[in-house]
Amino acid sequence: MAISLSDGRHLFGNDPTAYAQARPDYPDTLYERLITRCGLRPGTSVFEIGPGPGIATRRLLSLGASPLRAIEPDPRLVAFLRETSQTESLEIDQASFDEAVLPEAAFDLGVAATSFHWLEQSSALAKVYRLLKPGGWWAMWWNQFGSEEPDEFQRATDHLFAETADSPSWIREKRIPFAFDRPNRLQDLSAAGFKDVEIELWSSSLTCDTARLVALYSTFSPIQALEPDSRRKFLSNLARIADDQFGGRVERALLTILYTGQRR
Repeated sequence: MAISLSDGRHLFGNDPTAYAQARPDYPDTLYERLITRCGLRPGTSVFEIGPGPGIATRRLLSLGASPLRAIEPDPRLVAFLRETSQTESLEIDQASFDEAVLPEAAFDLGVAATSFHWLEQSSALAKVYRLLKPGGWWAMWWNQFGSEEPDEFQRATDHLFAETADSPSWIREKRIPFAFDRPNRLQDLSAAGFKDVEIELWSSSLTCDTARLVALYSTFSPIQALEPDSRRKFLSNLARIADDQFGGRVERALLTILYTGQRR
């Protein structure tokens, strides 16, 4: 059982405030790379695919992205973005990326922060390529909890996911996250025509008490897709494991992976 790409467009808007508070931001070094490698500066025209509650959006705006055109299909997240990012530099299209009507060869930079796995890769990257100006840059990145190999907490809770639907962020048959399937991600970018493709990786950690951990996991798509009773049971079992086996304090590795490439 898998969560469809279309269903995933509306999984995250139930409580945008909780989502924005629970999910960590991306490392400062990632934004620095957008400046030094991709040319982000005041006046850079940017489009962002799937901004969600605007975790990356607000950082891009603070670094001068203008205009920043955000493409978000969930009306609840669109309303949250408009409420929390009141600036003329932000333009929001309430649409899925494949349905959004955008000018071609018009943007200096395109980005997707922990969202691009919700799209069909070949057609989406082809559209990204068309939207960029010649010489424009594409950047897609993900935060991934846990190391590339299962850590202690992941092993202790893996059985809880046995009855959850698969998210496109996880490749079950390979037992690796979508973002870390490097050969296929690189192949997709090359096939779309991008040059000078590069991967960068940053390691950090996130320490959560049980309440923070439950809030974080409640934003993950396999848990969001559960029926309410099943979701409550899942989160209750997660909290029990965190309390009983980890003393109510869990440290998770946090990996951030960035792919960048330039339109020819």
